[in-house]
Amino acid sequence: MQLYHHPYSLDSQKVRLALEEKGIDYTSYHVNPITGKNMDLSFFRMNPSAKLPVFQNGAHIIFDTIEIIQYVERISVVTSGTDDLSITSGKVVEWMKKIQGWNPKFLTLNHIPDKYRHTVSKFIRRVVIARMAESPDLASAYHRKLKEAYETEDKLKNQEVLKCSREHLIRLLDEVEIKLNETKYLAGEEFTMADVMLIPVLARLVLLNLEDEYISCRPSIAEYWVLVQQRPSYKKVVGKYFSGWRKYRTLVKTWCCIRLRSMLRRY
Repeated sequence: MQLYHHPYSLDSQKVRLALEEKGIDYTSYHVNPITGKNMDLSFFRMNPSAKLPVFQNGAHIIFDTIEIIQYVERISVVTSGTDDLSITSGKVVEWMKKIQGWNPKFLTLNHIPDKYRHTVSKFIRRVVIARMAESPDLASAYHRKLKEAYETEDKLKNQEVLKCSREHLIRLLDEVEIKLNETKYLAGEEFTMADVMLIPVLARLVLLNLEDEYISCRPSIAEYWVLVQQRPSYKKVVGKYFSGWRKYRTLVKTWCCIRLRSMLRRY
């Protein structure tokens, strides 16, 4: 089994947490979207959406995050020979869909300095155009990605889009707060795949220095956040990279800008 992902991809973190929680062995392939690796021909032919993560088991390839996690659960049941009621639990699936319904892209990009974001965006557009020229048979799919890149930049200039994203997040977290005031974990007293979906969202908010605005002001979520950070899966999938990013983020941004400017001259 292979997983194509990136450590800072929110959906990649969700899938990796599920794999760690279920003890499933897999081969890890890092695909860095900042340097356009998700636009490389080999990856793009496998997944024309160019989105991460992608899970492959033989000829079976899955792109949807929730579908990957449910597939991982089924593998876990088969390999362990035990019944896992969380797979068929309606409330677990309901929470998974609610969390996945919030798109973190606009909130995340809005907190990246314009100069850095524009440099990356310009580079990605050049990569897409270059790949389009190299593979005429994939031109229409690459054109969709180019159009998507321009649309994203336009939406980031629209305050209404950002407002809707924040309001959606607030509604979600308010609902989570109410639930966690009643139970230890999101779908009850046991840790489930619903929690796997929520943890990366909370980590992203902390990473963006939004903990006070979205987490600390909600006592039950704040307590839950402390609890889930103790899990081995969190420490391996999120915490391992999270601390390093917070410490070296300025250095990383500087290095990336220099690297991307160098790469821009090649396209």
